[in-house]
This record gives sequence, C-alpha cells and structure tokens, in this order.
Amino acid sequence: MPLRPYLFPITFLLLGLSVLLNLSLGSVWIPFGEIVSGIFSGNWARDSWEEIILNYRFPKALVAIFAGIGLSISGLQMQTFFRNPLAGPYVLGISSGAGLGVAILMLAGSAFGFALSGINSWAIALAGISGAALVLMGVSLVAWRVKDSMTLLIVGLMFGSAVSAVISVLSFFSGAEALKLFTVWSMGSLGALGWSQVGILGVLTGLGLLPVFFSIKSYNALLLGENYARSMGIRPDRMRWLMIGSTGILAGGITAFCGPIAFVGIAVPHLARIVWKTADHRILFPASALIGSILLLLCDAAGQLPGIASTLPINAVTSLVGAPIVITLILKRNFSKDF
Repeated sequence: MPLRPYLFPITFLLLGLSVLLNLSLGSVWIPFGEIVSGIFSGNWARDSWEEIILNYRFPKALVAIFAGIGLSISGLQMQTFFRNPLAGPYVLGISSGAGLGVAILMLAGSAFGFALSGINSWAIALAGISGAALVLMGVSLVAWRVKDSMTLLIVGLMFGSAVSAVISVLSFFSGAEALKLFTVWSMGSLGALGWSQVGILGVLTGLGLLPVFFSIKSYNALLLGENYARSMGIRPDRMRWLMIGSTGILAGGITAFCGPIAFVGIAVPHLARIVWKTADHRILFPASALIGSILLLLCDAAGQLPGIASTLPINAVTSLVGAPIVITLILKRNFSKDF
C-alpha cells in the first residue's frame, strides 16, 4: 500500500505528539494526560503545572513552531532562488545583520568604556530587527543593480563576512560580562519570550509567508532557469524581490527574537524532498514547514535535560542533529537531481 497519501496526516500526528513531548519535558515532568486535560478543561491537578505550561512551555513550543516554519520556508526559497542545495536562510547575511544589531547593543558600551542599562528581551529583539533590516536594505540595493543570482550570493556572503568582522572587533574590546551575555544570545534560545513577543514573532512569520502563499506556483518554474520562467509568463525580477523580502522578514525576525539557529533551514527542505520524493513546491512548502516545526520541537525537548533546571542552547542541539544530516546528503548526493 503506497504511503504517500498518508504522509501529511502522519506528519500532523507527529507534530501533535512533538508538542506534547515538548510541553511535558523539563525540570518538572508533567504527564501527557494532565496537559491535555488542563488545556481543554482548564482544570489543572496542580497550580504549578498551570503556571509552567501556560506561561513558559506553551509560549516556547509556539516559538519553536514559528521558528521551524520560518527557517525551513526561507531555506527552501534560497535553495530554489540560487539553485544551490547548500543555500540556507542566512546566506544573504541577514542573520549576521541581526547579530550586529544585538552586538552593538550588548558590546558597544563595554568596548567604549561605558555601561548600558535596561537591556531586556524587547531591546534585544528591536536591535536584532534593526540590524537585519539594515543588511536587508543593503542586499536589496545590490539586487537592484545586480541581476545575476550567483553574484548576489557572493555579495550576500561578503555582507555576512564584513558584519562578522565588526562583531569580532566589538567582542575583542568588550568586557567579560558583556561578552558572555552576547555569547549566550548567539547560542540561541526559544524560551526567553513572553506572550506579547510570541505574538509579534507570529505576525512576522505570517508576513514572511504571504509572498510564498501568493506565488507558490511560480517556484517550480524557477528551478528550470529564469529563461524558462519567463516563457511561462513569470517575472523573475518580481520573484527575486518577493523571495529576498520573505527571507529577510523570516530569517531576520527569528534571529532577532531567538538568536541564530543553525542547520534547520538547510537540512529540512532536503528531508522533505526525500520523504515526499518530489520537487513540487506546492508539496515541499507545507512539508518543510511541518518537518521544521517537528525537528525544532524535538531538538528543544532533547535539550531540556529532564530533572535539571538548565537547558542546552538550541543552536548546539540543532547543529548536532543537522550536521550529520547535511553530511549524509552530500555523501549520497540525494539532492543533485533537484537542482
């Protein structure tokens, strides 16, 4: 019996189980049944469980879903745009721009001999969004002048390298406390956001997905080259702006709120191609969104260290999971036929 018609229902089921697992694991184990009963009935066996689920773990699970969707979709867009299987959501340097904004906020004061007060999660997110927007504007100006996608890829990498160099200089001159604060942010975190910040991240994710939703049929033609796309009545220049804008909003917003999260945007689109055995973007976009959400939820659950109050940085867990996947794909060359 062919499994493909049941892949999406199975994936939705896995997503639900991943959410339950993510909600239950942590320094305090909460049974699945109590979580389901508490959420749907409002009656919790313990008040502490209600506080833990509603004010910490449930927002964190939503952040994992939003980040998994955003990074996977933006990674798939960049792989299609550059026709490069190893392109990811950070290839345009937008994540580095978010890192620069946060680095200026956290490190600049220490580097120049004065201390900044009032640094909270809102200030960090605003600084990250500002830095990402600045680099996005620079990439957009280059994209307006340069029509070749490979040249734009090189320019994006150069933007990222230049921004990373500025961050390195700030890190060198900053104090130990400020440097530690920035290092912790750069490791990534899904659990530092309140409900209002989760709502803004959800809005940014929705805005980043709008261009994909309205242009989803055009992505398949781009895989065959811009000349073929033009013959099909598609405007590659318009698609270029939509993809850059979508990726900028998704990758920049997620990095600003969660810090950099590695490998999800690169590995997940390939996993979707392997599981669904297709290059059709009408299937790959929802499939990547689902797999990305599941993968990030499971990585966050794996980093919970049950029975211990601390958690592993999400960037470390995704790197440990994603790096073997990408290496295996390179060795087997399963993706070569799609590009």
